[in-house]
Amino acid sequence: MLLESSPTRTHSNPFTQKLDLQRRTVRPIAVYALQGLASDGKHLLALDSVRGYLVGVDCTNDNTTILNPLHVNEFLDATGLAIWEKEVWFTRENGVYRCTLSDLTPQPFAALPYDANGVAVWESTVYVTCQKSGYIFIFDRHTGRRITQFSLPGVGVENLTIRGEELWVCDDVERSVYCMDRATGEVRFSVITPYDAPSGLTFHPDPKTGEDILYVAYAQEELYIRDNPNDLDNPYELTNRDRTFIHPLHFYYYESDHYALSNGFLIEMSYVEELSPLEEVPLTNLEWRIAMPAETDRQKVLHVEPVGIPFTEETQDGQRVAVFRFDKLAAQEGQIFGWKALLEVRGIKYCLTPRQVENSSSLSNDFQERYLLDDDELAMDTLLIRAAAREAIGTETNILRKILKIRNYVYDRMSYGIKPYIDTPDVALDRGIGSCGEYVGILLALARLNGIACRTVGRYKCPADPDKKNVPLQPDFNHVWIEFYVPGFGWFPMESNVDDVIEGGPYPTRFFMGLPWFHAEIAKGIPFERISAPDLPEDISIGDLALNHVRFTILEELPPPLGE
Repeated sequence: MLLESSPTRTHSNPFTQKLDLQRRTVRPIAVYALQGLASDGKHLLALDSVRGYLVGVDCTNDNTTILNPLHVNEFLDATGLAIWEKEVWFTRENGVYRCTLSDLTPQPFAALPYDANGVAVWESTVYVTCQKSGYIFIFDRHTGRRITQFSLPGVGVENLTIRGEELWVCDDVERSVYCMDRATGEVRFSVITPYDAPSGLTFHPDPKTGEDILYVAYAQEELYIRDNPNDLDNPYELTNRDRTFIHPLHFYYYESDHYALSNGFLIEMSYVEELSPLEEVPLTNLEWRIAMPAETDRQKVLHVEPVGIPFTEETQDGQRVAVFRFDKLAAQEGQIFGWKALLEVRGIKYCLTPRQVENSSSLSNDFQERYLLDDDELAMDTLLIRAAAREAIGTETNILRKILKIRNYVYDRMSYGIKPYIDTPDVALDRGIGSCGEYVGILLALARLNGIACRTVGRYKCPADPDKKNVPLQPDFNHVWIEFYVPGFGWFPMESNVDDVIEGGPYPTRFFMGLPWFHAEIAKGIPFERISAPDLPEDISIGDLALNHVRFTILEELPPPLGE
C-alpha cells in the first residue's frame, strides 16, 4: 500500500455516490504532461515529466498528492512507471531505475543503447519498451540480465502494464492499446483510444464493484485563443498549452467476428442542403437523393427524421437513401431539406492476420464485375497506373500484405494537400500531392488492378473532442476512405491519407482495418448525393444549386460494450 486515504467527507457525498467511474475523466491538479501510469489498488500513480512530480490521484474526485516533494529533480523527464510490491520503477533517458517511497533516491537497474520509454514489472521479470530499437526488452528483476525481447506492436513511443498473463501496450502515434501474450509477445487484439496521444496505462479497481478499469493517460498540447490584456488593439492571440488527463478505456473483443470495440458516443448528426443557385435554373420533377448513415459493426442508427421537408425512403445496395421530390423548383426558390440522425458510434479494430487469410477463396463473378472495374475515372488503363500496380505489390500473394503494400507504396509517393477538384489517379500520382479523394482514387485503382475488390466509403467526421458535449460542432471538410473485401471474411476499412504522417515511414496501422469513434459511415460504394430531372442541364452539379450544412452534437459517452 503506497498511499493511505485521509478521512474526508468524500464517501458520504451524495454526488460521489452517483459517480460513473467507467465514464469519468480523471483530471489531476497542477500537472502538465502525464507519462506513465500505475495503481496501488487505492490510487492512481502517475509521473509528470515536466515538473518531475510523482503524484497519487484519487480517481473519484481528482485529489492530487505529490509523493516525491524533495526528489523532483531525480524524476524530471521520467516516462514509464510501474509498481511492484513496495518498489517504484521508472525510466529516464536510456536508464531504468527503481526506488521505494520511503527512500526515493533512484537506484539504476539497467541501461539501454537508446531512450527507454516504458516499464512494467511482474514477479521476477521486468519489461522495458524502446521505440528507437523497435523492441520490448525483458530483464531478470534480480540479476538485471537481459532474457529476451519482443518486437513492438506499433511505431510510436510505447508504454505498458501487466495484468496476469497479458501485456498491455499503448502507443502515442498509433492511438492504440494492444493486448499481447506476456509469454510470447503475440498480439491478441488491439483497440483504438477515444483520445489522441496515449502516454500511459494501468488497471485499477472500481472501489464500488472491485472490477478492474483500464485507465489510460493522455498528454498533448492544444491550441486555444488567449485574451492578452496588454494588447488593446488585438487582444486575442493563438497559442498553445499542455493538456493532460486520465480516462477509462473500454474494450470488448469479439473473437469469433475478428474485431474489438472501444469507447463509443451517442451523437446527433444532421445533413441539410440549402438551395442557393449560382444561376437561374428552374427545374421540374426534380428528385434529390441523399444517402443516410449505415448500420455497421461499430455504428448503430437509432433514429432518422427529416429536416425542412419530408422525404421518402428507398434502399440501394442494402443502404437507406432519403429521396426529396420537387414537382417544380423555381429559379430562385428558397428551401432547406435533409435529415437528422441519432447514432451510436464506437472505435473498432479488426483483428485479422495474413495467416488467417492465406487460403481465402476467390472473388465471386458478381464481385469481380462490381468492384474490379474502372467505374469512376480511375485511369486503370494508363501505363503509369498499371506500372504502379505491378510495382506496389512485387511478388506478394497474400491479400492483407498486398493491400498494406499498396497503401505504403501510395504513402511513399504522395503528400496530402487540399484541392478544389479531384484529378484522376494518374495525374495525382504523377504530381505527388493529393486530397483524401485523390488518395482514394489511387488506392482503388491499384487495388482493383491487383484483384482486390474495394469501394469508397464516407462521408464526414465528427470533430474529435469528446469533451465538447451538447455543443453543435461543424466539420470543416468532408472525408472519404475505402473498404476492401476479403473473401470469406467480409469488408474491412482502410483510411485514405490519415495514416500518412511519418515522412518515408514506418507508417502507423491504427486505421488499417480500423476506424475511430468519430467517423460517420455513409454511402458504402453508392453515391452519397445525386440529383435527377428531365430538364437538368448536363453542366449543372449539386454544388451549383445548394450549400450544405453539416452538424454534429456529442450527447454522451456510451457505457462499455457488452458481449453477445
